[in-house]
Amino acid sequence: MSKVLLTATVSKVPQLTLVGAGPGDPELITLKGMRALQEADIVLYDALANEELLQYIRPNIPKIYVGKRGGRKYKSQEEINELIVRCAENYGHVVRLKGGDPYIFGRGHEEQTYAEAQGVSVSVVPGISSVYSVPALQSIPLTKRGVSESFWVITGTTRHGALSQDVALAAQSTATVVILMGMRQLSRIQNVFEGYGQQHTPVAIIQNGSLPEEKIGIATVATMVDMAEEENLGSPAIIVIGEVVREHKVPAWVKEVVQYA
Repeated sequence: MSKVLLTATVSKVPQLTLVGAGPGDPELITLKGMRALQEADIVLYDALANEELLQYIRPNIPKIYVGKRGGRKYKSQEEINELIVRCAENYGHVVRLKGGDPYIFGRGHEEQTYAEAQGVSVSVVPGISSVYSVPALQSIPLTKRGVSESFWVITGTTRHGALSQDVALAAQSTATVVILMGMRQLSRIQNVFEGYGQQHTPVAIIQNGSLPEEKIGIATVATMVDMAEEENLGSPAIIVIGEVVREHKVPAWVKEVVQYA
């Protein structure tokens, strides 16, 4: 991480660009996101933003890690909000590089609202979300004619550390259910789905999606906790529950797939 002087002054207009870095593979950032990185005066990046992307920043441009992962915080969200504004006032163009899409469980809108309230202009570059891209890379469609007409996207853990009540609502539908940040709640998720008679519904748990170290486990609702424990699957991972998981095909580049009856 570069040492950054936050007391410098510039004549540039303070501005913030929220950039989605995509699901992990650095080639899955958008062209517009790449251009924003190349134009940045300072970059603040997250844990889930691939650090390989930092090579596209201009030489001597400061970069600051502000990641949060699995409940471990390098900086609080309030500190990040304040840091964004200070950097914009002292450097000019801040690029906030966030994993996936900044508006899908990325707290991007909170950062936008805070920055705008402090007089910083804000633009957004959407990113490719792991919600749909990571299953797609495993040939798992979230919707398919005659199989699934819709899908839910749910956080597994609320800001208070509890399981989202939406999980129970989703378990009563026939839709595909995608759960992010849910590995710590996996046993509770299993119990909820079993409570609605979905013991035999197929499940995919995909860890480090789109990266060379990607792992995937295929199970059913009734066996997904045992499978995840035996195969040491953990965060960051997404959980896909639904009949579309039966469409899964193993890509040639994936090193490890576990089938669990």
